[in-house]
Amino acid sequence: MNGRIITSSRLHLTLIDLNGERGRLDGGVGITLKNPNLIIKAKPNGEFKTEFEEKNLEENLIREYSAKIEEAAKRTLSYLKSIERFDFIIEKTFPAHSGLGSGTQVSLAIAKLITGFHGTEMDSWELARIVGRGGTSGIGVASFEYGGFIVDGGHSKKEKTDFLPSSASRASPPPVIARYDFPEDWNIIVAVPRIDRQVSGRKEVNIFQEYCPIPLEEVERLSHIILMKMMPSVLEEDIESFGEAINEIQRIGFKRVERKLQHPIIDKIIDNMLSTGAVGAGMSSFGPAVYGITDTNPKDVLKAAKEAMGDVGGLALITNARNSGAKYE
Repeated sequence: MNGRIITSSRLHLTLIDLNGERGRLDGGVGITLKNPNLIIKAKPNGEFKTEFEEKNLEENLIREYSAKIEEAAKRTLSYLKSIERFDFIIEKTFPAHSGLGSGTQVSLAIAKLITGFHGTEMDSWELARIVGRGGTSGIGVASFEYGGFIVDGGHSKKEKTDFLPSSASRASPPPVIARYDFPEDWNIIVAVPRIDRQVSGRKEVNIFQEYCPIPLEEVERLSHIILMKMMPSVLEEDIESFGEAINEIQRIGFKRVERKLQHPIIDKIIDNMLSTGAVGAGMSSFGPAVYGITDTNPKDVLKAAKEAMGDVGGLALITNARNSGAKYE
C-alpha cells in the first residue's frame, strides 16, 4: 500500500529570547502557508530510490532533498527496528535553505509515511525527536501538526545551555504556548530571490555565538510586541496592527542581526512591498525568503517584489495561511 503526504511551507517571523536570563532560550513565532507546499509518495518494497516528478529542478535542490530523505528514512527505520525498504516519489518541492522550512517538512513527511506504513501512531513532536528536528524553533513541527499561527515557548536552559541554530542543536522540540487560526482572507506575498543563502552551516553557528546573548531589554520589548500587539491582532483580525508588529520586529532582537547580515536585495524587496501598500513586510528566518501582508492589493505587492528581484529572479507568489496540518493519505 502506497502512502502520500501533503505538507506546507511556513514563515518564521522571529526568534523571541536569545538572552536566556529568565531561564529559557529561543521561542518563536510563525505562520503556516498554503503554498508553496511539498507532496511526497512512499512505495514499500523498494530500493531506496528517490524520484522527482518536477522538471528542470536545480541539482543542489535535488541533492538537499535526497540527503534529507535518506537521513530521515534511516533514522525512522532504525527507531522502528525495521528492514523495510521504500522508494520515494517527490511530486512537488519548494526551495531548500530558503527560510521556508523545507528541511523540517521533508524529514517529518518521511517519518510520517514510514511510521504510517508500519501502523505506528505518533504525533509530530515524537517524529521530530526521531529525525532530529526542532532543536531551536518549534514552528515547523507545530505547522506540520496543526497549521495556523503559532508561538512556541523555547527551551529550558536545563536542556539547552547554549545559543545554537536548529542544525547544531540536539534539544527536543519546544512546547507550543499559543496556536490560532490565521485570517485566511489576508494575502501573504512570498518572494524568494535566487541568491545564495548568506548564512548557513558553520557560519550560522558562529553568528549565534558572536551576537548572543541579545540585550535583555530588546527581548523584553520584543516579547511585549508579540504578547500585546501581534497575538491580539490575529484574534481580532486587525491587519493594520499585525503589520505594524511585523515592521517593528524587523528592527530589534535577533531579527535585527539576521537582517543586517543579508544581501542588499532583501531590503529592496521589503521596501518595495511596503511602498506598494503591504501593511507589514519582513524576512522569514535567515532568508532569503521575504513576505508581505495585505488585504487590498496583493497583485500590486507581488509585482513590486518581482521588480525588486529584477534579473536575479526567483520564486514569487500570492498565498494565504493554512490552518490545518499535514494531510496524510
